[in-house]
Amino acid sequence: MPSDAILRRLLALHPKVIDLSLDRLRRLLDALGNPERRLPPVIHVAGTNGKGSLVAYLRAMHEAAGKSVHVYTSPHLVRFHERIRVAGKLIAEDALSDLLTRCEALNEGQNITFFEATTAAAFLAFAETPADMLLLEVGLGGRLDATNVVDRPVLTAITPVSLDHQQFLGDTVELIAAEKAGIIKPGVPCVVGPQLPAAAGVIAAEAAKLGAPLVRHGHDWTVTPTAAGFRWDGPGGALDLPRPALPGHHQIENAGSAVACARTLGTLDDRAIAAGIARVEWPARLQRLTRGPLVERLGPGAELWLDGGHNPAAGEILAAHFAGGGDRKLHLIAGMLNTKDATGFFRPLKGIATDVQTVAIPEEANSLPPDVLAGFARAAGLEARVAPSVEAAMAAIPHGPSRVLICGSLYLAGTVLSENG
Repeated sequence: MPSDAILRRLLALHPKVIDLSLDRLRRLLDALGNPERRLPPVIHVAGTNGKGSLVAYLRAMHEAAGKSVHVYTSPHLVRFHERIRVAGKLIAEDALSDLLTRCEALNEGQNITFFEATTAAAFLAFAETPADMLLLEVGLGGRLDATNVVDRPVLTAITPVSLDHQQFLGDTVELIAAEKAGIIKPGVPCVVGPQLPAAAGVIAAEAAKLGAPLVRHGHDWTVTPTAAGFRWDGPGGALDLPRPALPGHHQIENAGSAVACARTLGTLDDRAIAAGIARVEWPARLQRLTRGPLVERLGPGAELWLDGGHNPAAGEILAAHFAGGGDRKLHLIAGMLNTKDATGFFRPLKGIATDVQTVAIPEEANSLPPDVLAGFARAAGLEARVAPSVEAAMAAIPHGPSRVLICGSLYLAGTVLSENG
């Protein structure tokens, strides 16, 4: 596709894939006529875990209310187009190629990262097509992330903060929380999901400095599981809500954050909130694959799951979900980037997973070598061995009532979804 060639050229414009700064993007946006100032109302979302799920709930709620929604997320799983959803639909190839061409021409070959250039293209798309809301997910961090050129969102939200991307954001939870809190704007309400005390204190201090009202989990709103789903208590009164369509106990808290956002905005009725929770979709987040060639290879009685989580907090979520599997043994197939805390990811799965087979992430230069990743898994207390591919790893799993979880990277998850059709 034409956009693929342009995206390859954009990748070559900066020697670093990640170089957190706003100056290069502001220069390009000025040349484009500042589309970031002509956007629909924006909800800006940062955090370590749960950003994508929160955006998915908010999109489902708004669409259940009949509203038109732009969405910007990253990374993509199979095609770049997944990152830019314009008025409810993935951006069309012709539109994407045109936008990228305009950005490339006005950038005039100057230094700019891939994410900055493509964020400029997304802002153009969102400015030139009407919508009721823009859901804007931070790419990395917050304070210096390209999305943070939006000066006046209607709402910000910070999902749980934990250790990840330490080489860019700092090596403590406090430092990382300070980067995430950089999206808070003066006087703009901020919904805060469950937080470690260290992160909560940093976020509260930044909000106080800017006069931004906080709507905090455990203080201003709470969630309680029920037989039918969960109960949300907070501003505007209590709500009894259905079980989230996304699996995992942690999704009750993610859904609760979305309810807090909706109630804070006051633009969605309770029926739309409930409908969005019940119908939300978000691939590669504890996704059970039920058809396709990979599923067929496992045989009857086996389950195939896919998850792109890649940090210690994600490992804890997976362990909680798969604990108590009874006679079903859990087999892991894992690939990870060399920037991740692999031992920290695997450690919570000790005693939950029977074994792990490690693979390289196809066409990913920063993939951990499988033998190195296996060493990290063994350091976490897991039985580990190397496999040449996902397919080979699956072929080595005994037939019978088992669970297979492919995990460790959204990039690996994208490859799996592509190969599974």
